[in-house]
Amino acid sequence: MGKAMIDKLKKEIETADAIVIGAGAGLSTSAGFTYSGERFEKYFFDFASAYGIRDMYSGGFYPFPDEETRWAWWARHIYFNRYIDAPKPVYQRLYELVRDKDYFVITTNVDHMFQKAGFDKKRLFYTQGDYGLFQSVNPDAEETIDNEEWVMRALEAQGFVRDETGVFAVPMDGKLSMRIPTDLIPRCEADGSEVVMNLRADDSFLEDEGWHKASEAYSDFLRRHEKLHVLYLELGVGSNTPVIIKYPFWRMTAANHKAVYACLNFGETFCPREIEDRAICIDGDIGEVLDAIG
Repeated sequence: MGKAMIDKLKKEIETADAIVIGAGAGLSTSAGFTYSGERFEKYFFDFASAYGIRDMYSGGFYPFPDEETRWAWWARHIYFNRYIDAPKPVYQRLYELVRDKDYFVITTNVDHMFQKAGFDKKRLFYTQGDYGLFQSVNPDAEETIDNEEWVMRALEAQGFVRDETGVFAVPMDGKLSMRIPTDLIPRCEADGSEVVMNLRADDSFLEDEGWHKASEAYSDFLRRHEKLHVLYLELGVGSNTPVIIKYPFWRMTAANHKAVYACLNFGETFCPREIEDRAICIDGDIGEVLDAIG
């Protein structure tokens, strides 16, 4: 994490005509939203013991014995990755750096942390869904379903209690239920159909009206700035879905000689030779890099 590169990135943030932020899982990891270790052991200790699950990600694919158990798992997963604040203020620090700039965010993250940090909803494109939404299994359904109220009820049904700050926590005696009542299994109010998470896992992912508006806003932003001094700021994007953020950022930087590409990541920082003279690659913790910018 060299000072020269950090100073260069700071200058680009200050002088760019526009900033396009592309964020992946590494940004939320830097903010403390880890899927294994202490957080998992704190909130999913009983699932780990009963089913041998070792992290939140793999638990989402576990073949639970019944719907009551599966939705108990998902209620916890959603709450502790969507409805609480991130342990570290990395998103807030990023917002402080760009809030007075002409910016737009495209992200594969589904945890809603950009909006919680203050980013303008009209400047956000969540490409892969939102932990805060359900969708019907009915392919004719065109609207997603807000799940906040259901999540809160499902946490209470499992025995979680609110602490002095109003956040759900494990009770002092550590006793939790790994099942919710049958009548609490979520359903679509419109037609009573089953629901699933609004997460892109296959072709059944529902791109609702809000998704399409955000996609159009992103495309319009790129079109309006394609010949200007644009900073394509890639944060924590891995190699799982490079066609959404990484490859387009490389291509757009190559096509515009005024553009600069910046990549902040931990252990996975690189760029094509064609744009290396206009690239800033910093290998390190994203939160620490943003703090160093000052």
